[in-house]
Amino acid sequence: MSKDTHAEEHLQAGAWPFVTLRHETRDGRRLLWRARDHRKGLFRHRRALEHVRAPAWQTARYNWIMGLVFVIGASLFMAGSAMALYPKLVSGLPGWTTNVTFFLGSIPFTTAAYLQLFQAANADQTAAGSGVRPKLFGWSPDSPGWLSAATQFVGTVAFNFNTFDAINAPKGWVAQDLAIWTPGMIGSVLFLVSAYLAYIEVGHAHFSKPRRELGWWIAAINLVGCIAFMIASTLAYVPRHGVSAGLMDVSNANLWFGAFCFALAAALSMREARHAGDGV
Repeated sequence: MSKDTHAEEHLQAGAWPFVTLRHETRDGRRLLWRARDHRKGLFRHRRALEHVRAPAWQTARYNWIMGLVFVIGASLFMAGSAMALYPKLVSGLPGWTTNVTFFLGSIPFTTAAYLQLFQAANADQTAAGSGVRPKLFGWSPDSPGWLSAATQFVGTVAFNFNTFDAINAPKGWVAQDLAIWTPGMIGSVLFLVSAYLAYIEVGHAHFSKPRRELGWWIAAINLVGCIAFMIASTLAYVPRHGVSAGLMDVSNANLWFGAFCFALAAALSMREARHAGDGV
């Protein structure tokens, strides 16, 4: 948040140790600063007051495209989970079809996660074409938004390995757990950490009640999806004597529901995008 001699800060709040909410008076006007809105460019009134044009990564178009790419990735994960639950859906197709669908879904996930990380890394740049080179990754450990985006991005990379290795799964339960289950668990843990950081960023507390704010619901739905992914990954562990078909069905059902939550949250973020920057 930019400051000048005409701004006076009155109140700040957030889940310790973060500050995600500030009240201030600027030129006689009471303004509310929210960390998530600042990160995504959802503050047209502030830009109008400061006569600042939104950089490309805080425009409605950027946020909308990012949400769409997340929807594509989540939809492919939903399709892969449905194929795993109902093999008749892919009868007559090569046996690797389901796992390739998961891998294809992991690519948009990683792409959108990086777009989000890039946006968070450059949240404090106030004007496009200012001559300051954008940061590729950044380093803002005091920002829950940046930490959320960074952990999510690393988690999606772990799922790239998890889904790719599953296309031609190695033989033996130890090799399968090392090559497939372990990166999947790492990705799920990082997703859960990322979702909780996003949740406290928008709720300004370690636990917050439902709000009449679209951003809160996006973060909450995403958190539920990450919990479902965590359950799915835990149940996907392959023991020495093999995993039961029933347990794998429960795992795939949770995977489908988690991906559904991601798709819903991303679709809501596309709706929210219309409030960003200077419009499309």
